[in-house]
Amino acid sequence: MTEIRASTILPARREPVTLHTADGLALVGELARPLDRPPVATLICLHPLPTAGGMMDSHVLRKASYRLPALAGVAVLRFNTRGTSSEQGTSEGAFGDGVAERLDVAAGISFATDHDLPDRWLLGWSFGTELALRYGNDPAVSGAILLSPPLIRAGEADLDGWAASGRPLLALVPELDDYLRPDEARARFARVPQAEVVGVDGAKHLWVGEKYVSIALNEIVRRVSPAAWPLPTEWKD
Repeated sequence: MTEIRASTILPARREPVTLHTADGLALVGELARPLDRPPVATLICLHPLPTAGGMMDSHVLRKASYRLPALAGVAVLRFNTRGTSSEQGTSEGAFGDGVAERLDVAAGISFATDHDLPDRWLLGWSFGTELALRYGNDPAVSGAILLSPPLIRAGEADLDGWAASGRPLLALVPELDDYLRPDEARARFARVPQAEVVGVDGAKHLWVGEKYVSIALNEIVRRVSPAAWPLPTEWKD
């Protein structure tokens, strides 16, 4: 048995993919699927703010793709929004300040739907939660999981839309977040009856530290692949 560490990469079927937006852009991405079974659910990842270094390889999203196909049977789709670069490459276009990215979210959902990926959940982190709340309330989506939601670009009308849809929202809110902390998050999300807000003691906006990554991934799996929860801390070679 091997202990699962911050750098652990578990077996999966990983392939580079290209997403195509309605305005003609090609977005760089990767799809990671379980090696030996069909996926039970799918995460469509929306990364943090690219002008502050956010990208598809931001560490929590990268570690989700490294671990969850093997540990939880979950497919993980990551991609760079327009104009964003990572080791995987650079997506076409230019940063759209969270407006033009509406088409990028649609491209991610369409890709997952077109490839018959099941039980599609949005996984947004920071800026990515704003995209999920504003543009991800789609019949093809089962729900959304929000890491460190700042609720700056997304407002009451977006939350009311989710409330009306009945689609589940799970907000993982660090105790020491720079923008929105648990008590305020509970008050803001109260207008969405089906929203669950989980405060994470000691965590900060960037989820630095394996302890906090593990908490985040376990909360994600608890919602999208409950039979695999809690995640193991060791892997059988």
